[in-house]
Amino acid sequence: MAVLDWKNKNWKFKLGLLMVLLSLIFFGLLVLIPMLDIKREQKIWFTTFSFITAEVLFYTGGFLLGKEMFNKYKSYLNPLNWFKSLKHNKSEKSLDR
Repeated sequence: MAVLDWKNKNWKFKLGLLMVLLSLIFFGLLVLIPMLDIKREQKIWFTTFSFITAEVLFYTGGFLLGKEMFNKYKSYLNPLNWFKSLKHNKSEKSLDR
């Protein structure tokens, strides 16, 4: 995987990537909120707030990143694509022998 050259990236790209990464934190909170020892109404409020915030951050960050970069990072976050590259790499290694 190529390393990003941060010095050549503009502020929109950096802000967009930061917003997409922050959205992952809010999506992660959705898993933890039901385990908190707080009232049911507060859980509902925190879950709703976390979900809406995560969606807004994700799509706004995607808008700032641009269509190509947004689709690239979106495919990284899709669990169905996580193991496709591993299978592809294993098949290449077996062909090299």
